[in-house]
Amino acid sequence: MNNTVHHSDEFVAGHIPNAINVPNKSIGTAEIPELPDKDQLIMVYCRSGRRSKEASEKLIKLGYTNIVEFGGIMDWKGETVTE
Repeated sequence: MNNTVHHSDEFVAGHIPNAINVPNKSIGTAEIPELPDKDQLIMVYCRSGRRSKEASEKLIKLGYTNIVEFGGIMDWKGETVTE
């Protein structure tokens, strides 16, 4: 299962199909209900790449083991959807 972390306004404007929105600012020390499996593949991105790096580091500190941070949605060559 692929999950991604993304900012809410940007998420509505365009995101990878089947992505979920877990804003960087909401990631702290508590468990993340949307991401219960700490070994699942989690693809992390934002608009430009700055927040995705921060979010990836936070997720690793929370014990997630399969994080792929690929920068910004602007770099994504695949399909996107809007809400």
